[in-house]
Amino acid sequence: MIKQFLMNLLLSFIWVALTGSMYYTNFLFGFLLGFAILWIMSRNDGDRGYFYKVPRIVSFVFYFLFQMIKANVQVAYDVMTPRYFMRPGIVRYPMNAQTEMEINLLSMMISLTPGTLILDISEDRKTMYIHVMYLNDPKKFVQETKTGLERRLLEALR
Repeated sequence: MIKQFLMNLLLSFIWVALTGSMYYTNFLFGFLLGFAILWIMSRNDGDRGYFYKVPRIVSFVFYFLFQMIKANVQVAYDVMTPRYFMRPGIVRYPMNAQTEMEINLLSMMISLTPGTLILDISEDRKTMYIHVMYLNDPKKFVQETKTGLERRLLEALR
């Protein structure tokens, strides 16, 4: 997978050099073009992990950015209006993440989202305690986080 990623980067830089345009949009287009070329050329290879992971990583990045914007708007609206809509609470969140990297990334992503903050992780590394600013239904919050953020993060990492 590293070999394919480096080859994709090389193709992107070759594209930028051939076009003579040093803009990030041109580099991104070269990366997508290189991805397509590598995908077509490796259709007979057994190692297709790179072509499975890259779309999942891109999907996760867009999903996380959308969730971050949505949470920022919600917090900003609550700050700007005279009435508070906050319903703070603490949730016990059972994690599917297993490795240290998965747990750390999940906790960072949750803490980066406005309105949520990681309070503690249990000793057995299976449970996370989260302070939520807008907690209407704890079970719904756990389910949405499991099927949304955690599932997409684990798909991108595994």
